[in-house]
Amino acid sequence: MSSPDAASSPDVASADRDEPTLKVGEVAERVRLSHRTVRYYDDEGLLTAARSAGNYRLYAERDVERLLLIRVLKPLGYTLEEMRELLHLVASLEDPDHRPTDREREELETFTVDVKRRRDRLAEQLAAADDFYASLEGRLG
Repeated sequence: MSSPDAASSPDVASADRDEPTLKVGEVAERVRLSHRTVRYYDDEGLLTAARSAGNYRLYAERDVERLLLIRVLKPLGYTLEEMRELLHLVASLEDPDHRPTDREREELETFTVDVKRRRDRLAEQLAAADDFYASLEGRLG
């Protein structure tokens, strides 16, 4: 059993985050996706499951974080390839030993501009839906 001091050290916290101990069901419940969807994203290379001795897929906390990001990207209309690129970029930028390249900064800027554009489009759609809803309610009396 580790001491509280060891558990709070950055090295241990990082190791725990990278330790694949979560089964598909646990991950699916935490991110509110189906087992099938989690396995699909794994099969598509958006996650990297380890395998247990019994050949079960095992996921780490970083996979949970990736799935939470995927849950944001999917409704914005990102393709699997675009998600893959962004997940790779985010992983590179979060690596404390990695110094971001000019190309990575440019890619991040491109994604930032694109997310804003998609957000603005969704805001317009939401405003139109609100207007339509109000007109329907008005007809009810």
